[in-house]
Amino acid sequence: MRTRTLVLSLGAFCLAVFAAAFVIYDRSESSTEATATVEQTPFVRDHSPVIGPENAPVTIVEFFDPSCEGCRAMHPYVKQILAAYPDNVRLVLRYVLFHKGSEKAVRILETARNQGVYVSVLNAVMEAQPQWHDDAEVKAAWEAARSAGLDVDKARNQMNAPEINAIIQQDAADVQKVGITGTPTFFVNGQPLSKLGPQQLYDLVTSEVNALK
Repeated sequence: MRTRTLVLSLGAFCLAVFAAAFVIYDRSESSTEATATVEQTPFVRDHSPVIGPENAPVTIVEFFDPSCEGCRAMHPYVKQILAAYPDNVRLVLRYVLFHKGSEKAVRILETARNQGVYVSVLNAVMEAQPQWHDDAEVKAAWEAARSAGLDVDKARNQMNAPEINAIIQQDAADVQKVGITGTPTFFVNGQPLSKLGPQQLYDLVTSEVNALK
C-alpha cells in the first residue's frame, strides 16, 4: 500500500482537464463492461478483466488490490483517463492480495463479472472501501455490491468456484513473476510507471496515444 500522502495529494490533479471526461465515462460506463482478453503473458491473461475497447491500441495494466487505499485514491483518475480516450485506451486489472479482506473482495468482483455488473460493482466497492478494508468479512463491500446490482445470494454460492480460484492463483503467480511489491502498480503498453501519481499516469498514456497519430 502506498502511503497516505498519495491519498492527500491526488485531489488537485487536472480537475478542469477531466471534468467533462468524467461525465462521459458515467454515461458510457454500461458499454465498457469487463470482458476477457485472449492474451497470455505475465501482464495480461485470457481471464483478465478488461474495461474499455478490447482491441484498444493503448493498454493500461494495473496490478490492483481492492483493499489498498492507494488503489482507491487512483481509481477515479483511471476512470477519467479512460473517459478522455474512450476509443484508444483499455484498462486490464490484475489482482494483488496484500491486505486483509482482499481475496473476498476479489471474489465479489469476479462473481459480479459473471453476472455482467463488474464495472458498477467495482466502482461501488471501491467507493465504500473505507468502511470495509479492515474487515476480514468485508461486510460493507457486500452491501455496496448489492446496491450496485449484484445478486448477493447467487454470488455467495459462486464465489469459491474453481474458475475463480484459478484466476486468483494465476494472478498471484504473475505478481511474483513480475515482481510486484506495492499497489497500485501500472504499466502502459509494457512501460512501467516510474513514479506513482495521476499526472504521471496521464502523461504516459497521452504519450502513447499521441504516438498513434
